[in-house]
Amino acid sequence: MARQQAKDLYKELGVSRDADASVIKRAYRKLAQQYHPDRNADDAKAEERFKQISAAYTVLSDEKRRRDYDEFGEIAIDPNFDADKARRAGPGFGGGFSQGFGGGGGFSEAQGGGFGDLFGDLFGSDQGAHAPRSQKGADLETTLDLDFAEAVRGCEKRVDLDRPQPNGTHKRETLTIRIPSGVDDGGRIRLAGKGGAGAQGGPAGDLMATVRVRPHRYLNRNNRDLGMEVPITVVEAIRGAKIEVPTLESAVTLSVPAGSNGGSRLRLKGKGVPAGGGREAGDLYVTLRIQVPGVLGEEQARRLEELLPDDGDHLRRDALS
Repeated sequence: MARQQAKDLYKELGVSRDADASVIKRAYRKLAQQYHPDRNADDAKAEERFKQISAAYTVLSDEKRRRDYDEFGEIAIDPNFDADKARRAGPGFGGGFSQGFGGGGGFSEAQGGGFGDLFGDLFGSDQGAHAPRSQKGADLETTLDLDFAEAVRGCEKRVDLDRPQPNGTHKRETLTIRIPSGVDDGGRIRLAGKGGAGAQGGPAGDLMATVRVRPHRYLNRNNRDLGMEVPITVVEAIRGAKIEVPTLESAVTLSVPAGSNGGSRLRLKGKGVPAGGGREAGDLYVTLRIQVPGVLGEEQARRLEELLPDDGDHLRRDALS
């Protein structure tokens, strides 16, 4: 009987054996989208291919399982396989499986009581039977896109997730993720037990959600404080004024002191990131930008000079000398 070709999980995903985790993840996502059953209804070959690439990713995305697979080959795919016992069995065992896929490497009965005893020891059972060995499921990654206001206030987001199962299939689930107020762009939220399902009763992996925050049209953020620039007229700056300023909650009235200069910063206490997680609410800082009028007529310019003497040289000399 012809010998069955051993599985090469790297070929299943179309990556090299030295590919890093990010390359493996990108390859898996591309293939999973291509062969996903939802996009290939009633296509048995596509469904089988999807199972194969999912099973390959389940092993190669787990650092320890990938390391064992690289050392021992296909036998290490079995979740009951005990790599430590295999190493103690001697270099002949480990070396045989690490020589290549489908090659001449192997193991012999020279270690002792034959294949039955050897496999029984490696898989933690007697007479070669595979006793159940629990194993944690793979950790998963997802991305959450938030509006600026959602990140500041906190919110809930629903995500659709394909959770890998021990048999190589995926289970489609919709999860609701609670986003705490004040989450930063690039922040990561861990959902324990929401990753791939564990094998043989082992715990499920975790889901890591990375947050991406879309910028706001006029607000910016510094930790828990918010900032914005507000234009005022020359008259408002000179005489002072009460102006309406928008915030994330509602508009508020801000008092502009008489004689305010452009670039002055005024604080609205408690109007930044809301309080939460034992931290106080941030503040909203308003930077004044004086909006000068357009080109004036000759008479308007003359009257303005009478009211506001041209003392620019004096101002600059005091500021820059």
